[in-house]
Amino acid sequence: MGEQPERGSQPPGEPAPGTSDRDLRPRFWEAQLEAARRGSLAWGFAAFFLGYGGYYLTVLILNAVHPGRRGGFDPATPPNTGPLLLLAFAPNILLGLVPAVFSWWRGRGLRSDFGIRPTRRDVRVGLVCGLCALLGSWTLSLVIIAVSGPPPETDLARLMQGERTIWLFLFALFAFLGAPLTEELLVRGALWGALEHYRIPRYAILVLTAMIFALIHQEVWRTPVLFVGGLAIGAARMITGRVAASMVAHATNNFLPALLLFTVAG
Repeated sequence: MGEQPERGSQPPGEPAPGTSDRDLRPRFWEAQLEAARRGSLAWGFAAFFLGYGGYYLTVLILNAVHPGRRGGFDPATPPNTGPLLLLAFAPNILLGLVPAVFSWWRGRGLRSDFGIRPTRRDVRVGLVCGLCALLGSWTLSLVIIAVSGPPPETDLARLMQGERTIWLFLFALFAFLGAPLTEELLVRGALWGALEHYRIPRYAILVLTAMIFALIHQEVWRTPVLFVGGLAIGAARMITGRVAASMVAHATNNFLPALLLFTVAG
């Protein structure tokens, strides 16, 4: 590959001038250049499995400490709703913390390994993909409801029936900003980067990561909905090569549910 210009020296949507790599695809040149700058993320598999393993172990511990409900930890169950909500954040934080530690330890840092700092293009692509995720997820949800009836009551529904406190507001804020950061670092960061390192075809990576994204939520009714949303969110990562774009897409997809929680908490 010939010498590449600095980022931002060519208009978005056009291949970098002066590149001589015949393998660059017109539709994915941007992501390919990002992958070349990033280098190896072979450690991504270890980061993914340890991150999700830590998440699952923490959930089991919280369930053991707070027994007596089906399906996992209920952050809305009294007493001490506020502290329980804070505990509900803990497992999800591990999803992003482990890939971050691996990046600092084995990689080149979050900005280099994952492209975590958003550019204007990340925001534009992320917003479009996030709106597609939201529209696709809601459309599929309506279809499933029409076919099989209303979904079972979720932790989110129980949470919204609880007391309106600052803790509920913080929970909504985490759903909007925190979860997209941690989940994207795990799935579209560590796992995607590892699969990319082993030259798995990009569309296969898109489908596989969307499937895993859906399954790790452990919500049977929503699995197809999460899969469709994961495809659209992953498309932002595939187009730009940066996790920042998929984070914007994920946050856009979570905006309306978080806004609903904000309204309930207000």
